[in-house]
Amino acid sequence: MFLRSIEWLGDRVKIIDQTALPHELRYRELRTLDEVVEAIKAMRVRGAPLIGVTAALGLALVATGCRGMDRGEVLARLREAAEELRRARPTAVNLSWAVERVLAAAERADDPAGAAVREAVAMMEEDVRVNMEMARVGQELIEDGDVILTHCNTGSLATVSVGTALGLIIYAHKVGKRIHVYFTETRPVLQGSRLTAYELLHAGVPATLICDSAVGHVMRTKGVKKVFVGADRVLADGTTYNKIGTYQIAVLAKELGIPFYVVAPTSSFDLSRRPGDVVIEERPDEEVTTISGVRIAPEGVKAYNPAFDETPPEYITAFVTERGIIRPPFEKNIPRVVGGG
Repeated sequence: MFLRSIEWLGDRVKIIDQTALPHELRYRELRTLDEVVEAIKAMRVRGAPLIGVTAALGLALVATGCRGMDRGEVLARLREAAEELRRARPTAVNLSWAVERVLAAAERADDPAGAAVREAVAMMEEDVRVNMEMARVGQELIEDGDVILTHCNTGSLATVSVGTALGLIIYAHKVGKRIHVYFTETRPVLQGSRLTAYELLHAGVPATLICDSAVGHVMRTKGVKKVFVGADRVLADGTTYNKIGTYQIAVLAKELGIPFYVVAPTSSFDLSRRPGDVVIEERPDEEVTTISGVRIAPEGVKAYNPAFDETPPEYITAFVTERGIIRPPFEKNIPRVVGGG
């Protein structure tokens, strides 16, 4: 039912190279920090939770190369590697969260290298448990017969396994609910048509691919009852940063009276920042001006390619987390649930 996107093999990291999908299920082994950073930047791995785990395992790789070094040198190398990983993709909070967690474990330990590896592997397995709990909790929002819209890819390929929004949807199908899913192609890198389509077919979920520009028409005419999306970062007031195109879907959903749910683990919540503080990653022009390396725009044309957008909290019905469903008022309930206050 669910794919497995990443594994720790003791001295290397095994990933599904998502740039090869849907044509080939290709596995790739990463043996150095440089290869991990390249995999994150090139979107061989993508999705906030998976980026975080990949970064953690990147530190585990560095730690395995530090055997025999003194404690101070191990920590210095881990801190240097952490800075390089943080720069790989700036918007998804899981990356910095994961790096900080591994560093903290190393700094507490007499054997920092061993502690870094243990913490990274534990985070990988924890991700699967967290996602399964979100799927179990969130599928209760889906009724038998629902037509659902989702955006980008938020399934097993965005996490270690199971997924966030798409994992919840597939789980609802698995427990017997009759659903139909409309999913966007998700330009410019086509995570929907390449990856979400692959996962829905793999799971046997009835589904239909649509152009990004068809969402309003589909929501209004095809009986869409709910929207489920993921998140790369959620602030304390509920402001959500997710794949570009999420904001316009949220606005349409509110206009049409369709519930709009964000599915995200608590590791994707950032209680320390305010709207305007978050860097929106801008990616290369070539992702817009070409498709699979084939140019579709004239030479010399400029492109604006933000990878994410910001959705204000007033457009969000609720958040689904592994600790339960968070409803408004978000500025009160998010810190209480996520921060334990």
